Amino acid sequence: MPLLVRPERKTDMRTQFAALCYRVKADRPEVLLITSRGTGRWIVPKGWPVAGMTPAASAEREAWEEAGVRGRFHDICLGLYSYIKIVEDGPDLPCAAMVYPVRVKTLARSYPERGQRKRKWFSPKKAAERVAEPELARILLDFDPAALP
Repeated sequence: MPLLVRPERKTDMRTQFAALCYRVKADRPEVLLITSRGTGRWIVPKGWPVAGMTPAASAEREAWEEAGVRGRFHDICLGLYSYIKIVEDGPDLPCAAMVYPVRVKTLARSYPERGQRKRKWFSPKKAAERVAEPELARILLDFDPAALP
């Protein structure tokens, strides 16, 4: 049964933008997952909206900061997933993350959150098995880079 986040009020839900970082090797797509800083579980890079940036550009920025990804973002939302963001010094926040594809050209050795996270390439199926959010798993399973414009 999928985890459904149901905030008490609409204004309680927060929006984030996530990057589905991918590459194609031997005609097969691979997706990059990173670990969260708190629990070490496998996730995709994501973060808060950035003033003056589109959602896709915000996702690309998160991919750089959290995973060292340099690439090309697609301005198309693949879907969204909900989760509860654990906040150390405050109440936990219900969030909805909109997912945007980012084709990885290079992975930097040095980037803002290096040393705070691990990163690893997976097939979409293996990535879907490792993430905790059922809606994100479905997005990963359905991902087909050949279908992108």
